Amino acid sequence: MAKIKSVYVCQNCGAESPKWIGKCSSCGEWNSYVEEVIRKETPSKAVHNVDTAQSKPVRIEEVESTTEQRMDTYSAEFNRVLGGGLVGGSLVLLGGEPGIGKSTLILQVALNMVNKKVLYVSGEESVKQLKLRSERLLKPASECFVVSETSLEQIFVHIKNVQPDIVVIDSIQTISTEYAESSPGSVTQVRECSAALLKFAKESGIPVLLIGHINKEGSIAGPKVLEHIVDTVLQFEGDQNYMYRILRANKNRFGSTAELGIFEMLQNGLREVTNPSELLLSQNHEGLSGVAIASAIEGIRPFLIEAQALVSTAAYGTPQRSSTGFDIRRMNMLLAVLEKRAGFKLAQKDVFLNIAGGLKVNDPAIDLAIITSILSSSMDIALERHICMAGEVGLSGEIRPVNRIEQRILEAEKLGFKKIIIPDYNLHKSDKNTRFSIEVIKAKKVEDAFRVLFGKQ
Repeated sequence: MAKIKSVYVCQNCGAESPKWIGKCSSCGEWNSYVEEVIRKETPSKAVHNVDTAQSKPVRIEEVESTTEQRMDTYSAEFNRVLGGGLVGGSLVLLGGEPGIGKSTLILQVALNMVNKKVLYVSGEESVKQLKLRSERLLKPASECFVVSETSLEQIFVHIKNVQPDIVVIDSIQTISTEYAESSPGSVTQVRECSAALLKFAKESGIPVLLIGHINKEGSIAGPKVLEHIVDTVLQFEGDQNYMYRILRANKNRFGSTAELGIFEMLQNGLREVTNPSELLLSQNHEGLSGVAIASAIEGIRPFLIEAQALVSTAAYGTPQRSSTGFDIRRMNMLLAVLEKRAGFKLAQKDVFLNIAGGLKVNDPAIDLAIITSILSSSMDIALERHICMAGEVGLSGEIRPVNRIEQRILEAEKLGFKKIIIPDYNLHKSDKNTRFSIEVIKAKKVEDAFRVLFGKQ
């Protein structure tokens, strides 16, 4: 007989308690415990019986090394973030804000794979809604099957009937199994359904794409075990007021997590941005102060990005500090460096910083462009149009070296820039400078860079 057990589970972190409590002792959330009924089957055999073991340990030298076969998704940006394509039997989780374009991205990938049979299971939209979306994107592929279903058991029946090459679940928070007596989206349902899909993917070799919701903190909703058991966790981010979308890999067992995919949201779907530098740079900032161009790198992709700053006299007693697309704490640190090491008084001024295009950049090499744009706005002096820079700024005012400086220089040269300021410790061999047609200027401290940019002023 199946034993029925009732426990209280925190819907925020997944902690269990034998009775209801008001505040979760693990995450500190209030009124998050919900009663859930769990059935536990009585095992027929003892788990400690050594005769039932189906595998045995082997030396690591005896394990045969094989290359993972990848499926081409016919999307260069999606392939890059995945590490080269979909791996057979992998479980991929895609999360993002509501309305950011998660379903559009996955459906567009499914329609592009004309040589693969794709089963798209939607628990949020009807089949007619998916048809309307596919017509808006492009001509529907003949090998893409769609179904509206929320029962995990029925999904496995559809998989058995269709025999697909790829399975898409949209979304994991809407799927429920009859073995857990709780509502869809609860910690228990998400954990049980994701574990069953993981077992199916590993046994059948069919890759499964999961779309997940996120909570108000920005992390993927559900238990943390969901991110642990999947092979790849993708984050689809971007401001809905901008047309650009960024695809990042927070976890990837088959590739690097430093890759970045850039898409542009259009009326007929998502368009891949092959050269983001040309789109992220505005062409009408000549003669305007507070604009500096930085050579940044995300993953293996170099691109030039525009840093915009506005410095004005504080209207109130406490000056304002605002940053969009850049860490506000790092901006405050750079302002302290400007005041302490370079002698510029910004304590009584409002500072507003913006990274053009709605991107969030974490590359420390854009520090030099950040302080240059702030100083340009404070002095109301415009920079030269054909000059860019790359360098990390230390607390003592030194310009620290950055990685892969040659790719940054080549990207600036390709886009027609005439000068680039780099740290003095990068490219220390003088013969390397002769390979570039762009003028490479080295600077040890921020004062050296300011002297080049602003002259005697």
